[in-house]
Amino acid sequence: MAQQPATRSLGRLSEIAQVMVRHGFGYFLEAHKLTDLLPGRSAEARLAAAESSVGTARGQHLRELLDELGPTFVKFGQLLSTRPDVVPPDIIAELRGLQDDVRPFPFEQAERVIEEDLGNTLGRLFLDFERQPVAAASIGQVHRATLPNGRQVAVKVQRPGAPRQIEADLTLLYQAARLVKERVRALDFIDARALIDEFAREIRQELDYRLEARNAQTFHRNFAADPHVHVPKVYWQYTRARVLTLEWLDGTHVRDVDVTPLTLDERRDLAYLIAETWMTMIFRHGFFHGDPHPANILVLEEAGSIGLVDFGAVGKLTDDDMSKLTRLFIDAAAENVEMLPKRLSDLGVRYPKEREQEFLAELRELYYRYYGASLAEIDPIQVIREAFQLIYTMNLHLPTRYLLLDRAIATVGAVGVELYSDFNVFEVARPYARGLMLERFTPQRMARRARRETIRYAQIFAEAPYQWHDLMEQVRDGQMEVGFVHKGLDDFLESMQRVFNRLVVALIVTGGLIGSSLIGIFAHKGPQVLGINAISIVGFALSAVLGAWLLWGVVRSGRL
Repeated sequence: MAQQPATRSLGRLSEIAQVMVRHGFGYFLEAHKLTDLLPGRSAEARLAAAESSVGTARGQHLRELLDELGPTFVKFGQLLSTRPDVVPPDIIAELRGLQDDVRPFPFEQAERVIEEDLGNTLGRLFLDFERQPVAAASIGQVHRATLPNGRQVAVKVQRPGAPRQIEADLTLLYQAARLVKERVRALDFIDARALIDEFAREIRQELDYRLEARNAQTFHRNFAADPHVHVPKVYWQYTRARVLTLEWLDGTHVRDVDVTPLTLDERRDLAYLIAETWMTMIFRHGFFHGDPHPANILVLEEAGSIGLVDFGAVGKLTDDDMSKLTRLFIDAAAENVEMLPKRLSDLGVRYPKEREQEFLAELRELYYRYYGASLAEIDPIQVIREAFQLIYTMNLHLPTRYLLLDRAIATVGAVGVELYSDFNVFEVARPYARGLMLERFTPQRMARRARRETIRYAQIFAEAPYQWHDLMEQVRDGQMEVGFVHKGLDDFLESMQRVFNRLVVALIVTGGLIGSSLIGIFAHKGPQVLGINAISIVGFALSAVLGAWLLWGVVRSGRL
């Protein structure tokens, strides 16, 4: 029985390999010796038949492959679309087109989930409940319903068996990550295990609708005073881990809006309203919707207003993040390109230290390519693509929150251009960024920052005696070892040893000469050679040989 899960996983991996071949990735299996995943002796024939489908649109092939493999793989592709440090820009552009849109599950299953989680029958919970869902995704689907008080709501119900299916797919992804690490040397720069860990953490969080409800409540509170942006209210009495009930918003998804009857000014206003909404989230709230996809934005019946839905993916920027971003903006505005690598490093961007000069040169080239151009002359999507290309080629590692921020800004820019061809997201961002910079240096903010830093330093000062006590205890107990590494110390010791050896030889020569002289003067007995004591002659000879050897060594070293 223990072999059954492994056998099923192997069978699923084999199925995935066949789908890969069908979508033109047979060459990948062949190049990395993965053809053993293909069943039977038809592997070569299958590969040969698939060769014709391999073209230059590898991103399109990958998107179609993930679509066919199912919802979990679609979501994994969506994660990859936020990782320019792992995926090339041309593939990222295609993966952003992945739609989390699947076939709905039967109404009877949705009813059972609602009744199990809310602890009552559907008839008692709702005045009316539409059997046909208005939207379906990999984890759940949305039904329109009416509460007993007559309020219209959207009820999001989790797909039965979703956790089990996701865990099974995650097991497959971990097995695939192990195969990549063992066999695909070209992808050594990717930590495949860490990538799957990140995906697993995100998708498991999405299984608890209460987290999404808290996100929705935060957005609702942040935009409560904005007449142009509506975020649905959360009905907590009808919300559990597998059921989420939100206020119903009447409107049309941006993706379904027919822009033909709209005037140019109406298109422009809509594009700028969407962009300004996200700039407000990013620069003022520090809490932003991570997926401004056209399907997640509604154009409401009330003129000049939009609604937001789907709050599973959110990004958070702390006050410290905003301070670091401000310093980055200030240096960029002041043309201080030399400081940009440090500012990016402060934000958590990681790059090989030995490539720092190359990174600076690439940044300088990217910066001055657009220097002096007005915002109207700059294509923001092109700039973001070039930045992603730099991230990919330099193998940079970015914190997830900034990757989500990049994706949000890029998506808002793309949505804006679809609505209004002359739209430029940078024009919208500039006043918000400028306001952010000015706000950081107001007397009130500086006073708050000084007070916060004073409290932090006071805490450090108060904890110092205890830390010093712990340090002394570790020294006393022998738990601390101190090691020194001195560059060039070995060469220095070798030189000193050579000097001391020569000094010893010189002392021996000097002693030999003095001793031989004394013997020659005072020794009148013993064998004599030309009237000189024989022992004295031997001493002079040995001293002469050692002295000549020492002189030769000094001359040969070139240092007299």
